[in-house]
Amino acid sequence: LDSGCGTGVSTSGLAVRYPHASVVGVDQSADRLGRSGRAVDGLIAVADHAVLVRADLVDLWRLMWADGVRPRQHLLWYPNPWPKPVHLMRRWHAHPVMPTLLALGGELELRSNWRVYIDEFAQALAVYGLSSVIEEVTILPPVTPFERKYRDSGHPLWRLSAHLTECAA
Repeated sequence: LDSGCGTGVSTSGLAVRYPHASVVGVDQSADRLGRSGRAVDGLIAVADHAVLVRADLVDLWRLMWADGVRPRQHLLWYPNPWPKPVHLMRRWHAHPVMPTLLALGGELELRSNWRVYIDEFAQALAVYGLSSVIEEVTILPPVTPFERKYRDSGHPLWRLSAHLTECAA
C-alpha cells in the first residue's frame, strides 16, 4: 500500500520491484493521479498488478480495517509534515486515525527529509508500545519526485521502519 502516492511514480516503481504482489497507490488528488497510467473502470492501471486509487486515506484506512484488509507493506513516503505547530493534528502520528493506521499491521516505512517528523513518528509509535528503526538513507535512483528534489538539494533523507502487530483500532 503506497499511501499518499502523488503521481504514482513510486507505485509504478513498486510494481516493477514486486512483480508478484498487488500494489495499490492512493492519493486524494485526481489531478496528481491523472498524470500516470491509463483509466480502467474508474481506477488507473500502472501495471497488470498495480493500480492508483483516488481516496481520502482516513476513510480508506478505516474501511480497510473494518473489512479485514491488511497490507503486507505500508509506505508513507514524504508526507506533508505540516511544520507549523498549529497544524500538529494534521500530521499522521497526531491524527485521530493513527490507531487505525497501526491496526492495519504489516511493515510500515515512513520516509522524509524532515528529521523532526521522523522523530515525532517514532515517539508516537513508542506511546503505542511499538519500536522503530530510524536511519539516514542514500537512495539511488530516487523513488519519488520529492526524494529526487530533496536529494538533489542536499537534504538528508530519513527512513523509519516498524513492524506493526495487528491490534484493535
